[in-house]
Amino acid sequence: MKNNMKSIAAAAIVAVLAATNGYAADPPPAPAAKHAKSAAKPKPVPAATSAELQELKQQMQTQIDTLKQQLADRDTQLKQAQDSAAAAQASAARAEAAAGAQQQAVSENAAAVTTLQGTVTDLKSIQTSVVNSMQDDQANLKKSLESPEALHYKGITITPGGYMAAETIWRSRATGGDIATPFSAIPFEATDASHMSEWYSSARQSRVSMMAMGKANWGTMRGYVEADFLGTGVTSNNNQSNSYVLRQRVVWAQAALNNGLAFTGGQLWTLATEDKVGLSNLSGDIMTPQTIDPNYNAGFVWTRQYGFRVTYTAPKIAFGLAAENPQVLGPAGTINLNPNTAYLWGQPGANGGLYNGAANTTNGTTPGLITTYAINPAPDLVAKIAFDPGLGHYEVFGIGRWFRDRIFNTTTTTNGTTTTTTVNSAHNDTEIGGGLGGSLRIPTFKKKLDVGLKGMWGTGVDRYGNTTIADVTVKPDGSFSPLHSLSALGTLELHATPRLDIYAYYGGDYVGKSIFINNLGKQDGYGIGENVSGCGAMEPPPTGPTYPSSNSTCTGQTRDVQEGTLGYWYDFYRGPHGRLRQGIQYSHAERLVWDNIDVTTGQFSPKSIENMFWTSFRYYLP
Repeated sequence: MKNNMKSIAAAAIVAVLAATNGYAADPPPAPAAKHAKSAAKPKPVPAATSAELQELKQQMQTQIDTLKQQLADRDTQLKQAQDSAAAAQASAARAEAAAGAQQQAVSENAAAVTTLQGTVTDLKSIQTSVVNSMQDDQANLKKSLESPEALHYKGITITPGGYMAAETIWRSRATGGDIATPFSAIPFEATDASHMSEWYSSARQSRVSMMAMGKANWGTMRGYVEADFLGTGVTSNNNQSNSYVLRQRVVWAQAALNNGLAFTGGQLWTLATEDKVGLSNLSGDIMTPQTIDPNYNAGFVWTRQYGFRVTYTAPKIAFGLAAENPQVLGPAGTINLNPNTAYLWGQPGANGGLYNGAANTTNGTTPGLITTYAINPAPDLVAKIAFDPGLGHYEVFGIGRWFRDRIFNTTTTTNGTTTTTTVNSAHNDTEIGGGLGGSLRIPTFKKKLDVGLKGMWGTGVDRYGNTTIADVTVKPDGSFSPLHSLSALGTLELHATPRLDIYAYYGGDYVGKSIFINNLGKQDGYGIGENVSGCGAMEPPPTGPTYPSSNSTCTGQTRDVQEGTLGYWYDFYRGPHGRLRQGIQYSHAERLVWDNIDVTTGQFSPKSIENMFWTSFRYYLP
């Protein structure tokens, strides 16, 4: 705007000056005017006109000065307007900055409010969590005081356990076995006991247990004891007090290192018995059949005996090696030694050494030993690998055994009424036995049905089978001959509901033949067909009012025992106050023998068939 005003003023001044100069001094006349003689002479300009022009010039100059002044005033006003605009702009900038600062302050205040709200929310959440935690701690403390899961004593944790049981058993053929079935003694048809059923009731399977555990920086120390009342004292009977004795089932100590190694010693389930997961010592972790019968089911592989084992557990796999207490079942069969041959393999217990030295006198004047302890050269060795790949549980194991006896070569002389036997020579003989076995268990139908199969085959390992028929027989020269044996068991366990389990098992134990001919041409060994002439006939009279006859004319050496079982367990209650359950079991067992009968004569082999029913009512400690 300022530049435009200056341009307009300059243009006006130029126009005025130009007009003034042209009016005061005219240009000289053209030369052609000299030759115009007839032209009149110009009139002189009056002096007043020149003064008027001067006045006019002065007026114009005044106007120019006025315009200049106006221009200067306008420049001043313009400068003031510019200054005012600059001041306004500065004020606007300051206002904008103040507004920004105010907005920033508002934003910061909003953020602070949000943060404060979040902090308050967090404090409320923390307060709620603390309150809930305190309530949980109070509830746990109250629970631990009113119903503790374990007891704490001098740095260790003690966990009691067990159950109280009321049970009954009915068998179609009498065995005199109480709640446990003596499978290898099921009576044959033509015996007195086979014509009489039996019914017993018992609380002797009631069980008590205790786990003690202490933790150190290198690992965990454990001690466990478990007992029931299935032991029999010298004076135990059913007459009045029914005072049966407490017996050890499992007693062991363990040091489990943090690196997966564990060292365990005491009375244990044999390492050959199937575990549920990995390798464990606890009875609850052993995959025993769910039977009420404490002798389980034919075909099950088990013993409980002293052992010392070293195990290593890693993810999905575990290894174990054990040295276990040996004992010999037998010698069994028909023993016809060569003339002038004798052997020694065991001895009765020594009461002073705390082994059972009890004997009976039912064999005439020579005491028959109730217990015989093998004179063992070495422990049994058991090795096992267990796999838990994610679906099911799998095991492979091996057993090594040694059987020793002392063989005597004798000479017998008779002088009148005196007979003298002289030992000419004697030596020890050791035979080796062993076996292989395995098991698998797979959950199916969304873990509703567990399918299992387990078994063992070998020589001299029938002691690890359920029926305990025989480990060895004796050759004519007096040395041991370990017997081939096979044990197998198939299992189905249905978890029908959270309270109801239904189980079905079928299994058997088998012992093979081992027959020799002595120097006199007689058969010796195991599996020789015995006298079957009395099978199918009337049973013989009893030996006495309380001694059923076994019928020596219908007997044989056991070939196998097979058993099928069906049963269930139902939990009326299972919770923090324990477990109350009831079960029923039915089993059908058959005992078959080796025979050499001629079917054309109409003879038949003796056979034992047993049908059994159990009931159980139990309360388990929580």
